[in-house]
Amino acid sequence: MSDLRTDRRGFLLGMAAPLFVPSAARGANDRIVFGLIGSGLRGPFVSEAFIELGAKLAAICDVYELHAAKKISADAAVYTDYRRLLERKDIDAVLIATPDHHHAPMLKAALAAGKDVYLEKPMSHSITEGVEMIRAARATKQIVQIGMQRRSAPWLIEAKKLVDEGLLGKVHLARAQWKANNARALDNSPLPGKLDWDQFLGPAPKRPFEPMRFRRWRNFWDYSGGNMTDQGTHVMDVVQWFTNCGAPRSAVCHGGIYETPGSEVPDCFTAVFEYPDMMATWTLNYTNSYENNWSVRLEGRKATMILDTTGYRVYQEPAAKNPEPSHRVTARLQNEPHVQNFLDCIRSRQQPNAPVEVGHGAVCGPHLANIAFLTKRQAFLNPQATEVY
Repeated sequence: MSDLRTDRRGFLLGMAAPLFVPSAARGANDRIVFGLIGSGLRGPFVSEAFIELGAKLAAICDVYELHAAKKISADAAVYTDYRRLLERKDIDAVLIATPDHHHAPMLKAALAAGKDVYLEKPMSHSITEGVEMIRAARATKQIVQIGMQRRSAPWLIEAKKLVDEGLLGKVHLARAQWKANNARALDNSPLPGKLDWDQFLGPAPKRPFEPMRFRRWRNFWDYSGGNMTDQGTHVMDVVQWFTNCGAPRSAVCHGGIYETPGSEVPDCFTAVFEYPDMMATWTLNYTNSYENNWSVRLEGRKATMILDTTGYRVYQEPAAKNPEPSHRVTARLQNEPHVQNFLDCIRSRQQPNAPVEVGHGAVCGPHLANIAFLTKRQAFLNPQATEVY
C-alpha cells in the first residue's frame, strides 16, 4: 500500500490513511447509525454502500417529497428540515448529498451537533467556503470524509505507488478529460409532488420558483460550480495527488453552452492550469461520447500512464517503439472501499483518505477555472490556496 501523503502547500495533509478493512473483521455490536441528507440520486446510491457494510440508516431528509419517499430503508424516519435530523442523539454520522451551495452550512451544522460527516464532492461552492470548512472541521474532533472515492480505490493507490517510485520520470504535462453525449435542453415543465422551494434555496439568492432550477441545479451558478467542479474535482484530484504538485498557481478557461439551452454553465470547455514545474489541461465535452467517461493521462520523461474507467496502463518511452503497455491493470471504481474507510475511521478516530484538506485542494483548481471563465482573464491563486487575485 502506498504512502497517501500529499503536499498541499499551506495545509496539513501528512496524515496516515487507514487501510481498507472488511466489515467481517469488526465486531457485530458496534453498528454505526447514520442519517441521509439529500436523497435525490447520489445519496441513495452511496447509502446502499453504507447499509451493505453494516451501518443502519435511521433517518432521511429531503425538501422534495418524491425524493424523501424513496424506500431506501423501511425503518428510516423522514424529515424536510435537516436540523431536526441533526437533533437526534442516536445518529452517529450523516451522509450529505445535497446541491453544492448547502455543503458549507450543513457541514458546519453537523459538526456543531457532534456528528461525523461523509460529504459528497465537490466539497465547497467557493474557495472562501472551502477555507472556512477546513477551519470548522479542525475546530472539532469529528471525522469528515469527502466523497472522492478514487482516494480509496486499491488499484489507484497501487498506480500512485508506481508514480512515486519513479516509473514515469518527471511529469510536465497532465491531461484530464470527461466525455459524454448527454447535453440537452433544460426541462422547465411543472414539477410533480411538493417541494419546499425556500429550503432548497437556503443560502442562495431568493428567486421565483422555476422547476428547471431544481431539476438541473448543476446548470446554475447559484447552486453549484457546474460541470467544472462536479467532474473536475475527481480528475484534477488524481492529477494533483499523483504528481504531488499542490493547488495550481493560475488558470485560464474557454468554453461555451452549445447543446444545453437554459443552462448558465458550459457543456464544453477546456481549462489550463499552471503549476510550479508542470501544467495540466482539463477538458469536458458533454456533446460527444468518444472515449466516454473520465480519463487522466500523465506524460512523464520515461513513460506515460493512462487512468480511466477500465483501470490503468503504462507505456514506456519512446511510445513509437513500445506500443504495448508495460503495466496494465483492469479495474473499476466502487463506493464500498471509500465508505468502509469512513466507517473504520469513525471507530478508530484516525483521519480518513479524503479529509477536508484534500477536498479543498481538489476543487481549488476548478473553482479558479470558473473564475477565469466568467471574468475572461487568467485567474491566480496564492500559494496557501486561500485567496484569488
